[in-house]
Amino acid sequence: MNLVLMGLPGAGKGTQAERIVEHYSIPHISTGDMFRAAIKDGTDLGLKAKSFMDQGELVPDEVTVGIVKERLAKPDCENGFLLDGFPRTIAQAEQLESILQELRRPLSHVIHIDVDKSQLMERLTGRRICKVCGATYHKVFNPPEVEGICDRCGGELYQRADDAEETVKNRLEVNVKQMQPLLDFYKERNLLDSINGEQDIQDVFGDVQQLLGGSR
Repeated sequence: MNLVLMGLPGAGKGTQAERIVEHYSIPHISTGDMFRAAIKDGTDLGLKAKSFMDQGELVPDEVTVGIVKERLAKPDCENGFLLDGFPRTIAQAEQLESILQELRRPLSHVIHIDVDKSQLMERLTGRRICKVCGATYHKVFNPPEVEGICDRCGGELYQRADDAEETVKNRLEVNVKQMQPLLDFYKERNLLDSINGEQDIQDVFGDVQQLLGGSR
């Protein structure tokens, strides 16, 4: 069971990733985790990646793809894996295809957790945080008893700058532009499965199970 998980910020991708890897006993492979592991292990590619990251630069595709290849070749991926955060471009998707052909581990499904942008705006802009104790609330899903006041300590609640409407809107637009070509790429290959992410969390996972089968 070789999977790629996709979804816009706020779609609940992280929650579903946790459930998938636990239920199907496959490793959750994110780009950040791969970079950190390669750097910690002191591999040639890890050191190359670190040199770019230390300068605040994007890690080039050839280094990223090399690290992905090393990770997918490890024994714990023999029974499957869940890729999260990779690929991000068509070039990376094509290179992933080549890697998996070489490893004889073709993709089983590309799972897209699909949530309407208006719903994502509500989810991402509704967060409020207490200035005093740091408690987190949500205007819709976890509101305080008194608007603007922390239930725990009575502190004032505020909205972080990166949760502001214009910031969230821009972030979503950038992600849509980046993700849509990949969705089209995998749709052409009959690998794309979109799941309604606007349901209850358990119902979303129920649809994932129906797609993948109840057990590994």
